[in-house]
Amino acid sequence: MQIININNSYHYETENLLRVFFPEEKFRCTESAEEGEDYCVFETEGSKIKIKVFVSGELLSDEKVFSLDSKEEGETEESFLERKGAIMLFELLCAYTGYRPPWGILTGVRPAKLMTKLISSMGEERAKAYFEKELKVSREKTELALMVAKNEAPLMAINTEKSYSLYISIPFCPSRCSYCSFISHSNESAKKLMPSYAEKLCEEIRVTGEIAKNLGLTLESIYMGGGTPTALTAELLKKVTDAISESFPVSAVREYTIEAGRPDSVTPEKLEIIRNCGATRISINPQTFSDDVLKAIGRNHSGQMTVDAFILAREKGFDNINMDLIAGLPTDTEENYEATLNKTLSFSPENITVHTLSLKRSSTIVTEKRGTNSGETASKMLSLTQKALLEAGYIPYYMYRQSKCLGNLENVGWAKKGYEGLYNVYMMEEIHSVFAVGAGAVTKLKAPVGSSIERVFNYKYPYEYIGSFDEIIKRKEQIKDFYEKYF
Repeated sequence: MQIININNSYHYETENLLRVFFPEEKFRCTESAEEGEDYCVFETEGSKIKIKVFVSGELLSDEKVFSLDSKEEGETEESFLERKGAIMLFELLCAYTGYRPPWGILTGVRPAKLMTKLISSMGEERAKAYFEKELKVSREKTELALMVAKNEAPLMAINTEKSYSLYISIPFCPSRCSYCSFISHSNESAKKLMPSYAEKLCEEIRVTGEIAKNLGLTLESIYMGGGTPTALTAELLKKVTDAISESFPVSAVREYTIEAGRPDSVTPEKLEIIRNCGATRISINPQTFSDDVLKAIGRNHSGQMTVDAFILAREKGFDNINMDLIAGLPTDTEENYEATLNKTLSFSPENITVHTLSLKRSSTIVTEKRGTNSGETASKMLSLTQKALLEAGYIPYYMYRQSKCLGNLENVGWAKKGYEGLYNVYMMEEIHSVFAVGAGAVTKLKAPVGSSIERVFNYKYPYEYIGSFDEIIKRKEQIKDFYEKYF
């Protein structure tokens, strides 16, 4: 579909909103509509807005003149007209498709952060009214954003100007899921890289730990993810966890998470290594308990293997376990999803993280044009989730969205009170620095005052990481340079 913006630069918001209704469409910005192709025209002329959408042979159009006196306090003329035009486009597409996306015109990554900001400036009731009336967000999602904003606030309050977290990337998996676009490699093709990767990773861990120690920083949380950390052999997993324990004050951190997400990679020996290294939280992720859906997404395990891995983790003494689910998976149904949700609740995990399927450009779902669920189906799954988890005593404590999620929907972390995943909040709300090590890792350096963030990138692929390791270590100097400006 062609996007034509006239007298404005609203193409980013226009594309994001169109993508909500046409998730598999390819968009391109042009100066004028070319015959034979669908298009969207977003034109401004003073305070007049004209919207035209030509889709599947049907023309949708609207034209309005707005009073600039009706701008919200602090809202610029440009953002006011962009918002009003987005509402016009949203209403046209709702009428055309028969689907009303529950997040309205809001396409930002962090809805709870916006809610917090609005509450600070206008109070809770006006903030809720703004979400519903000015952003067209449903009451259910408005309440969700409010709950997350309230629940994450005390978790962020413990942050200090010297706080930081540590992320360790393990870019290997037993197999590649059809929805995945992460920089990860299946064990079959990457086993030969693992020993060299682990060796270099341990060295980067030691260098990073020394830098943090010399700067006098306070480590709040550790998160080892990927990929799947338990895709490593037990010997290599222990090597990495030993390096972390030798380089960082593990016993003093508030939270130490290691993902054991793929049940086909979980063994008693690996769980004992994780338990003994001081980790306080793990993830065992079913995504779904339907074997047919698991097969459709390329997972080489059964639902029963997830059950077995969870029971084994409990037997090994883990009392803080997260389970990930995904709403909108290919071939999944509302009935199947409800069965998965109920089965997950039957295990009473401390955390349940519910994602919406995201159609990533390099995932096989997209590249091979496999069938996907609709945003409307995913939305019903999430509504079911919210009702069931609230009734079961879980609270939503962090939330984020991705631009290509079905239906413009959300990913939410739910937890029993007192078991909120701290790293998730710290990372998503960007309240302190995150030192990241390993292939594809990105260190985020957050200024102790203000909102400034600088990034230090590692090479993406394991073979690049190993081959250019000296350059990665050299880039660590940027951490020192950054903090010298403040301490």
